[in-house]
Amino acid sequence: MKPADILLGRKTFDIFEAYWPKHAEGWPGINEATKYVLSSTRKSSNWENSEFLSTIEDIKKLKNSEGGDIKVWGSATLVQLLLQHDLVDELWLKIHPLVLGKGKKLFDDNVLPVTFELIESTVTSRGVIFTNYKRVGEVKTGTIGE
Repeated sequence: MKPADILLGRKTFDIFEAYWPKHAEGWPGINEATKYVLSSTRKSSNWENSEFLSTIEDIKKLKNSEGGDIKVWGSATLVQLLLQHDLVDELWLKIHPLVLGKGKKLFDDNVLPVTFELIESTVTSRGVIFTNYKRVGEVKTGTIGE
């Protein structure tokens, strides 16, 4: 994966902040990357290059500004919010061949319909599927195989 800044929800940020500053050798560049955090409760952090956003409007401004890619790690509630506001250009998904029971829904009832195209995929020897989908536009209905 090419270098990118990171957009996180507050809960995921709390987890990352407690771990990555002391284990950066496992993720080269994590401390140098800008970590944008959507939070209504936190305003600051001692983890270098952390910036706090408080509204979806802040995210829209960030998306429309000059700069490189911004990736979201985890943060299911944040991903749902981004999908609701049509702010997702690509999806990078890892699909694991196991069911653990109830969990968070990534695509909830408030997601806007949009079409993504499969750009690349890889299947590991243990059956984990890595996929990259790029947004291609509005939903066009049809039949299977079209």
